[in-house]
Amino acid sequence: MRQAFMGCALALAVLAGAPAHAVQPDEIMADPAKEARARDLSRELRCMVCQNQSIDDSEAPLARDLRLLVRERIAAGDSDAQVIDFLVARYGEFVLLKPRVNQHTLLLWLVPPLALLGGGFALWRYSRRRPKPAGESDEAPAKLTAEEEARLAALMSGEVPPEKSA
Repeated sequence: MRQAFMGCALALAVLAGAPAHAVQPDEIMADPAKEARARDLSRELRCMVCQNQSIDDSEAPLARDLRLLVRERIAAGDSDAQVIDFLVARYGEFVLLKPRVNQHTLLLWLVPPLALLGGGFALWRYSRRRPKPAGESDEAPAKLTAEEEARLAALMSGEVPPEKSA
């Protein structure tokens, strides 16, 4: 039992480690501050081959080329914004994992919340139009007559009320 527990704990420790990055040792910059900037920028840029991975996580040759390009621009003294602008000018907005909000991407940013609101409104309208199940109505239940209340009280007290002659 103890060995199974230790095996599970070891497996969790291995899996919980830092995520694997595709950055090769020969790509790493000597200055830790510049390397940190390069890694941050690499997490924001899309691999054009993998498309749903950042270039920091991708092992594709194009992702490696983009990582090296980012490091070249940083070594040349470019700011983060200048590096991003350079890559967007070269590859288009698609290179960004999180596109900027501008006139070209406004539809991309507005469609999901509008679709969610539209779906919620449609469900609300459907629930309002749907016929009510039998026995369920908007009206309050009818009040008991005095005779019915007396009979109910008698039944609840255990007395048998006299039957009404028809």
